[in-house]
Parts: sequence; C-alpha cells; structure tokens
Amino acid sequence: MNRETVNPELFPFDLIRPHIEKVEASIREQVQAFDPGVEPYMEYICDTAGKRIRPALAILTGGATGEIDENHINLGVILELIHMATLVHDDIIDGASTRRQVPTANAKWGNGMAVLLGDALFSHALRLSTEFNNLYLSRAISSASREVCQGEILQTQRRFDLTLTKQDYFKMIEMKTGALFAAACQLSAIISGTSKTVSDAMYDYGMKLGTAYQIYDDIVDLVGSEKQIGKTLGTDLEKGKLTLPILNLLERADSKQKEQLSKRIIEQQALDLPVLVGIAEYEGAMAEALQTATQTVADARATLDHLAPSEFTTAMNNITLFVDELLKGCR
Repeated sequence: MNRETVNPELFPFDLIRPHIEKVEASIREQVQAFDPGVEPYMEYICDTAGKRIRPALAILTGGATGEIDENHINLGVILELIHMATLVHDDIIDGASTRRQVPTANAKWGNGMAVLLGDALFSHALRLSTEFNNLYLSRAISSASREVCQGEILQTQRRFDLTLTKQDYFKMIEMKTGALFAAACQLSAIISGTSKTVSDAMYDYGMKLGTAYQIYDDIVDLVGSEKQIGKTLGTDLEKGKLTLPILNLLERADSKQKEQLSKRIIEQQALDLPVLVGIAEYEGAMAEALQTATQTVADARATLDHLAPSEFTTAMNNITLFVDELLKGCR
C-alpha cells in the first residue's frame, strides 16, 4: 500500500485549525482533571492519539449547518475521549504492541492497568456529556457509546465463527465504528438547530463514512505496512476476526479452497497473508471489498446534497475524496 498517493490537503484541517486547537486544549484540561497519580497515564494516551477525525466531523458539520460554538467543540472532545477509550481496550483485545508508532498502553503498563485507564476515559467522557443543556445530546452520546461497546462484544463473540454473514459484519462495524462518526455529525447538526431532515442526513453521512473507513482499516490489516500505518497489523487474522475481504474470499473460494480455509479458522491455525494469496480468488475478494467501501463513500457524499453550499460542505465532500484516495492506495 502506498500512502504517498494520498493527498493530505483533502483532509481540511487548515479550515478548522483554530477549532481543533481548542479541542486539543480542552483534552489537555480533561487530563488534568484526573488525580495526579493517574494524570501521566492519561497524558500518554492522549498524546498518542490520531487525526481527531471525530472532532473534525463535529466542527465541520457545525460550520456547514450554522455557526460553530463551544457546544460543537465540547461534542468533539467527548467523542474523542470515548474513541480513545475504545482504542485502549481494542489494543488489549488484539494484543497490539504499537499504535501511532509508540507502545500501546497495554504494552507499556500491562493489560490490567490498560483496562482501568480505558474505563476511566469512558466514565469521564460520559460525565462531561451530562453538562449539555439538551438532555437528548447526553442520551444520544451514551447510546452511541453503548453501540460501540456492543459492536466490540459481538465481534469478539463471533471470532472464528464460520456462520458469520456479511450482514452480521456490517452490523458490527456500523456499531463499533459508524456509531461515533454518525453521532459527531448528527448531534452537531442538532446543536446548530437544523431540521430533522438535515440532522438525519448528517447521521447517514457519518455512518456511511465510518463504515467505509472501517472496511479500509480491515483491508489495511491484511495488506498494509506497519511502518507506514504506525500500528500493529495482522491481528485480525491472528485473532479470528472475519472481516469483509475474508468473507468475500470464503464466498468466492471453490469447495476445496473453502474447506482448507474453514479448517484453519475452526482449528484457529495461522491465517497469514501467504496462505491467503495462494488462493486463486484472493485478489477478486480484495477488489470486491474495496468496491464496497468505495460505493459506501459515494453514498456518504450524496447525503451532502441536503447542505447549503459552503466551504465547510466542500470540506466534508473532500473528506470522502480523502477516503477514496486511501482506498485507491490499497490496490
């Protein structure tokens, strides 16, 4: 995968940089709200975070649907803290040792401490959500958090499960990834006071964008470079996660190939890339997964027709083009 093909200018941080800086400042403030004995751990986790995609979506949607205010910033902070908590827990479950090219919390302090740190982030984020004047926002954030956790539980429950269908897969990734993307966009539109039609469209935009991004992430786990991506890869196959490329492969494989794959999955044998590439339909299965993600991104782009033209709407469109380029880089 060649990340050099991705145009970083499509991700519109320059447009919202002052707002993202407020998000960063607020996250630092939240770190300081913890006990002094806990604060260094939280600071480490927050410093190893990524692009702040969820806060960016909340801010951009706020700009596209009205005026950006402190509530949009606060929404972005809360969703980012929830996201960071899920990453801490994901790394424990996957046995990942690096993220953003630095040791994960579990690699640095052990699984027990990492579980507690993730729990502390979750609970702090939910407490912050109660500070909104609109009770609906607090409830929706709690619901989105529950969806993320349920999605992870279902995915863990269905590891090495050959009865998993594509419908099951999409349900799980919509819950574990799409839910926070959708919340960022829909709740930001509600904060702006838009119509239900627009806020529902923003929910669809976030859900579809998040779903496409998760498919991309699942593909990268198979074909990506750890040095380029900056986190431990190959964990999906090792842990028995049946992602879309593998489900496509099982669907396309002839009876002998499917029997070989199924035996390895059931017996929890290694399913490394050389084994998969040796199956004739591997490239077709990967191409089909990429096409599914590309169509999902296009569907997300179409929902932006509900927004008035603006630099923020253009930026939201550019994010879909950014994901398109990420997907092209996997080919």
